[in-house]
Amino acid sequence: MLAAAMIGTIADRAASSQVSSWNDDVLSPDHGAAHVEADGMVTEADGVLPDGVTVFDDAYPGISRLDRDLLEALREAARNARVSGIELHVNSGWRSPEYQDQLLTDAIAVYGSEAEAARWVATAGTSPHVLGTAVDIGGYDATTWLSQYGAEYGLCQIYGNEPWHYELRPEAADRGCPVMYANPTQDPRMQQ
Repeated sequence: MLAAAMIGTIADRAASSQVSSWNDDVLSPDHGAAHVEADGMVTEADGVLPDGVTVFDDAYPGISRLDRDLLEALREAARNARVSGIELHVNSGWRSPEYQDQLLTDAIAVYGSEAEAARWVATAGTSPHVLGTAVDIGGYDATTWLSQYGAEYGLCQIYGNEPWHYELRPEAADRGCPVMYANPTQDPRMQQ
């Protein structure tokens, strides 16, 4: 399944410390129609995004259903990143609970256990993506730019093992981003 391959590739590259533009090709697959298919496949209506989507592409629920404050901060950052020749592509934003469940199911199949999969994928009940309060940014240059300048916009990397995952922390503009969790299993929000 595509999501399993995507998660497997993430883990393989993370384990081998490849830092090139891995999230360009890993986290931005092209997907289909705008509703859940009869076979249970998730689609754009569930938040799946095709290649090249930016924070300005409101036609996609994965963008339009993001938290308004997060989206505003992302758009301000994107405008300023463009000045440096950097485009902030979104590989994943808001996700339906069904999409999140599918990602978790695929991760369990890849990693062999729910405990190991939890290092990469949250449950639908705990994922900030389902709430629209998290975004995965694509492109090495974009994630590098955000890691350097994101705090100015309140955009913080939350997990050390996910350099693409950003959430809004408005206080970061004054105090800097909080210390990252090594992975989602250390985040108290994931313990519900």
